Amino acid sequence: MHAYGGHIYSCNYSAKRSSLQATELLERMSRANPVVIFSRSTCFMCHAAKRLFCSMGVNPTVYELDEYPEGKDLERVLLELQVGGGGSAVPVPVVFIGGKLVGGMDRVMGSHISGTLVPLLKEAGALWL
Repeated sequence: MHAYGGHIYSCNYSAKRSSLQATELLERMSRANPVVIFSRSTCFMCHAAKRLFCSMGVNPTVYELDEYPEGKDLERVLLELQVGGGGSAVPVPVVFIGGKLVGGMDRVMGSHISGTLVPLLKEAGALWL
């Protein structure tokens, strides 16, 4: 328990509130555009994900989490989403298409190889071919 500005609060409550705020922020960010990539500016797999979409004629919205004050909280939420969905335990890159979690680079490449990525992009309005 801590006192702040005359109020007493629990660290656990503060952490839960921060996690809820990060979850809400993540939901807004992931739905803002047809393709959203959560990345780190120094991550080579993130660079590969961005290049893949650009090479397909898709202009993804990229959030470099190491450049956001809320980046660590967002990474934690992204990790929880992926592990809960049976995905890898790597926090970035994480791709959303049409506001839906696709996953990390393993899932993106799997979808690309299997031929399911282009239909997802078309359905989201990110690709018109």
